[in-house]
Amino acid sequence: MSSQISSSSPCRVLVVEDEPSIAENIDYCLRTEGFEVSIVGTGEEAIKTLALVAPGFVILDVGLPGISGFDVCREIRRHSSVPVLFLTAREDEIDRVVGLELGADDYVVKPFSPRELAARVRAILRRSAATSAPQETAKSASAGSLLAIDPETRRASWNGQSLTLARYEFGLAQVFAAHPGRVYTRDQLMDLVWDEPDASLDRTVDAHIKSLRSKLREAGAPEDLIVTHRGVGYSLKDDR
Repeated sequence: MSSQISSSSPCRVLVVEDEPSIAENIDYCLRTEGFEVSIVGTGEEAIKTLALVAPGFVILDVGLPGISGFDVCREIRRHSSVPVLFLTAREDEIDRVVGLELGADDYVVKPFSPRELAARVRAILRRSAATSAPQETAKSASAGSLLAIDPETRRASWNGQSLTLARYEFGLAQVFAAHPGRVYTRDQLMDLVWDEPDASLDRTVDAHIKSLRSKLREAGAPEDLIVTHRGVGYSLKDDR
């Protein structure tokens, strides 16, 4: 089934899972779908592997022994925007929101279908690689502004300082940069940025907006760059 992978070379997925039976099922399904797979069982091993290998995707169990999946994700986001999907045995919304705020692109609750997991991975990778017409508009609209977006390389910067953005953070920045001053509702943002908007929550958008604001502030952007319109949605401040 390797023909389902659009890239000329297979994407390597790093699976961080301490339950051997789950890891084996994921490994078999992903390899059947044409992916290359590396498996480790602890957060410490994951961090060491990430320093040696540059995976194209990370599947990360939250409840790891020792260093938690959340801590591993924090470490990843210090230097990489590689897509991260959390595996969690907990269904509490607070756990999902924490994971998204840390920069995860999606999450799957155990027990899950390995085929569904593979479909989520493919969907996120397709979205990451997409270079549609609206993205080209975003590039030209942000040219010369302090918030610069390049959809072809998926690079973003503020006033020349590079931003390390998770997938949906980048998508939000791209949408805002295309039309400064335009107010988007949460539903509109989910439709424009998320793979499965019907399955997403309002809190999901809020969590990613919060993390995007934090990264922009760290790069020197003003506190009110992303404006909250209470009861409506969000916009990028337009000083023109």
